[in-house]
Amino acid sequence: MRILITNDDGINAPGLAVLHDMATELAGPSGEVWTVAPAFEQSGVGHCISYTRPTMVSQLEKHRFMIEGSPADCVLAGLHEVMKDARPDLVLSGVNRGNNSAENALYSGTLGAAMEAALQGVPAIALSQYYGPDNRDLDDTFEAARHHGTATVRRLLDKGVWTKDDYGIFYNVNFPPVSGGEVKGIKAAHQGFRRDMGFGVQPHLAPSGRKFLWVTGAPQQQPTSPGSDADVNLAGYISVTPMRADLTAYDALDALKAIE
Repeated sequence: MRILITNDDGINAPGLAVLHDMATELAGPSGEVWTVAPAFEQSGVGHCISYTRPTMVSQLEKHRFMIEGSPADCVLAGLHEVMKDARPDLVLSGVNRGNNSAENALYSGTLGAAMEAALQGVPAIALSQYYGPDNRDLDDTFEAARHHGTATVRRLLDKGVWTKDDYGIFYNVNFPPVSGGEVKGIKAAHQGFRRDMGFGVQPHLAPSGRKFLWVTGAPQQQPTSPGSDADVNLAGYISVTPMRADLTAYDALDALKAIE
């Protein structure tokens, strides 16, 4: 198996090293693992592509490349330049430092990479490690992902739903905020929503008198709807959420017939 890995935390992020180990085991002795990752952290860029400026690519070593761009740029570079002579069988993105459950998924560069791969017709999985009081002080804060990641991906490859339609399915996997030994299992889950917990801004004045705005987040331990990704994560389970890039609100289409 040929696997392309990327992330949004940057080429030197520890989660990418966890993912490389995972991908190496999945690829097997006759497979290949290629890395195409951002030069700098790209958290929160979503499915952004560098459409109005060129993107520099640098080879660091065999099968390891750095892109001055977004995670989606990295996938485009991997598929159409770095691996253009033999496209990957699978794209893995992560392991993100922090959860991409619930509304976080909408902002995530980690998911943006998986989404772009799916749009390009390549099976893709985004993987993220939830943080909380039970794992943030561990020696290895990626312990849950490290211990259970390979088996989770294998199960998805064997038993997951993979489609070849225009908006193919990709997967959002979040590992719970517990140690590896405390993970209770895997649950298929829908995307949740943390009410009254959206992003905001906090103004600060620089010594020059200019105003700057810092984007602020919110606590990640608040409950969401039962059976949602964040809900099962906080209960100690790995969440697996099938996703598509099609943003159509199909439940509203019939009601809109009145405007025709």
